[in-house]
Amino acid sequence: MSKETLEIRFHGRGGQGAVTAANLLAAAALKAGNRGVQAFPHFGAERRGAPVKAFARISDSEVNLRSQIYDPNIIVVLDAGLMDIIDITEGAKKETVIIINTPAKPQDFEFSKTYRVATVDATGIAIKYNLLLSGIPIINTPILGALPHFTERVGMEHIIGAIKERFRGEAGEANANAANDTYKATEVNS
Repeated sequence: MSKETLEIRFHGRGGQGAVTAANLLAAAALKAGNRGVQAFPHFGAERRGAPVKAFARISDSEVNLRSQIYDPNIIVVLDAGLMDIIDITEGAKKETVIIINTPAKPQDFEFSKTYRVATVDATGIAIKYNLLLSGIPIINTPILGALPHFTERVGMEHIIGAIKERFRGEAGEANANAANDTYKATEVNS
């Protein structure tokens, strides 16, 4: 595996779209010209609301590693409530970026003294664009808008392209607009 492999771990709850987010990120990475991409889920009992992890790898060469991501470059937390029941920082390195879906500020998290933390109210953005399933905000596409702040491997144009390929018509526009809003609203600690 290349030294330039970017590893991203998503933490969410069943039904929030963590797996779809990882898959869309992989599709966007291919659009950006990356030669090696990989996305896959990890979950126990498959039920709505249960903790779920999804993973994505992006590389300039073929990705042959087939394990979970234990030392992520980026951690994406779709549900801040998960931080009360699991250690989302497990395996994080000093340079790891943690992106959290929350209206809180990056400095509101104790671990922001150790890691670079970004926050964005992706739930509020999903509600704004009516990205709901059975009344529950789906934040997979909005949260992807935060990632281009932390990697040159995938730009907003690639994320928008992957979203519009996956979701056609008005749904594609709404999801793309939500990702753009997230990009603009993401706050990062220094």
